[in-house]
Order: sequence, then C-alpha cells, then structure tokens
Amino acid sequence: MHRITYLISIIIILIAKSGHAQKDQLRKELRQVASSISGSVGVAIKHLENNDTVSVNGRSHFPMQSVYKFPLALAILDQVDKGKLSLEQKVHMSKDDYFPTWSPLMKKYPDANVDVPLSEILYFTAAQSDNAGCDILFSMLGGPAAADRYIHGLGVKDIAIINTERELHQSWNVQFDNWSTPVAMTQLLEIFHEGNILSKQSHDFLWKAMLEVPMGGKRIKGLLPQGTVVAHRTGTGARNDKGIAGAVNNTGIMVLPDGKHIAITVYVTQASEEDSKLEEVIAKIARRVYDYYEGGELRSKE
Repeated sequence: MHRITYLISIIIILIAKSGHAQKDQLRKELRQVASSISGSVGVAIKHLENNDTVSVNGRSHFPMQSVYKFPLALAILDQVDKGKLSLEQKVHMSKDDYFPTWSPLMKKYPDANVDVPLSEILYFTAAQSDNAGCDILFSMLGGPAAADRYIHGLGVKDIAIINTERELHQSWNVQFDNWSTPVAMTQLLEIFHEGNILSKQSHDFLWKAMLEVPMGGKRIKGLLPQGTVVAHRTGTGARNDKGIAGAVNNTGIMVLPDGKHIAITVYVTQASEEDSKLEEVIAKIARRVYDYYEGGELRSKE
C-alpha cells in the first residue's frame, strides 16, 4: 500500500512538472511574439474553468482607450438591475452631446433633438464603440469616477477610469490617465463570465453586444479557426506627431471547441509599426493561447 501511494505521489509530481514546463514554454513563445515589435505588449490569460493563468507584463499599466466601454457597460447595467435605470427609458440626445468623433448614433440621428432608448445607446457603445454614446452613459452614471468606483467595488483595483471620450480627444497624452493592467481587465472578464454581478437579462444583453463587435477582426479573432466564438471589446488610440501608436488593444472571452472559456487581454502601446502589424501580434498571441488550451495540456486538471 505504501509503495502504491509513493508511486502515485511520484506520478503527480511528474505531471505537475510537465505542466509547469509547458506553461513556461507558452510564456516564452508569447514573449517572442511580443518582442517582434518596438512597443510594449501586455498579456493576461485565464482558463475560466481550470483557473490556469499566464501573463506577460500582466501588471504593467496600459492605456485602455475604448476597452473601458466594457467596464462602463457593466456599471450601467448594474444600475439597470437596481432599478435606477431602465433599458426601455428614453434618453434625450441633443446637439450638445455631439462632437467630432466616431459615432454611429450621430450618423443615425444627424439632427439630434431625439429621444432614444437607453438600450440603443448602450448597444451602440458596447458593440460599435460609439464615443458620443459613451459620454452620454457616463453622464447618466454620474461621470467616469462613478464607473471607476463600481469596478473597484468588485475587487478589481488596478484600473483607472478618469476621462470621458470628449476629454480623450483633447490631447494624445490624456489616454494614459485611463489605464488598466492586463491582469485586472482579465479579472473583470472572469467576474462578468461568472454571472453573479448582473441579472441574466443584463448579462445576456452585454454578451450579445460583445459578440457583435464589428471592429478588431484581425486581432484576437484574426487567426482563430473560422466560427470560433469570441465576445470582445477593442480599443485603439491615435498616433502622435512621431507616428507612435497610443494603443491597439483587445480583450475578450474565446470559447474553445469543448465549450470551455479563455479570458484574454492583449494591450499594445508606444509602438511605431503600422496598425496591421500590431494587430498581427495580437492575433498570433491569441492563436498560440487557443492552440495551447485546445490541445489538451490542461485536461488532466479537470
């Protein structure tokens, strides 16, 4: 009996060492991909069923850009669930809400002076990255600080939601005030995925919006097998007068063929390469992560 117990212990130790070696190899490969560009790359991954994690520069600060519309949407839907807001309520949009920016809402309602359901504004913001809609939501919430407090209250501390979209448009440097670590954003994805902070209706609304994000098709989704389900949110910053990119980001949850979920955040900042190259880096990282977990390295943990 003692011999059998001893052999089982040895097997467990060998399996653990093999798992660590495989993860070290994954991390090494992710670092190699990240080092192929001039900028700083941050990655944080978590297998949401196995709780396995991998990160590269995961606790460094990166500008979020429109990735912060995901935590904003969570904060708005929390107010909906508490009865303080309603997805059916009408929100008046005036010319004062408009400014030169990306906004499908402004294109749909060019003359403004219209009452729009909150659900439409939230969808346009979460799915189509509407900047005017984003600032309307911030106003309804009580400003960016209210969203920041809500996220911190969930236990996600390494995030700072400071500025509106209108303020972000004023200066290239402002974007660095709105930051998060890759680990923190992946933690927030996990909390959302667990389904405990929002009602099922609110959770499903946001999940659907993130599934339908039309931007970023060459980022996390870029090299994944066709048909792979990815609920995600992108973020992209302008370049400064030296051609340096502020941010090319993507965060989301990919669904593996076995139905398991991988939360992944990849941030890129301060890079001189063209956006297509930066998106390729994100795509390569996501594909390597997909292959690693889909290939069965962690199934022994289940």
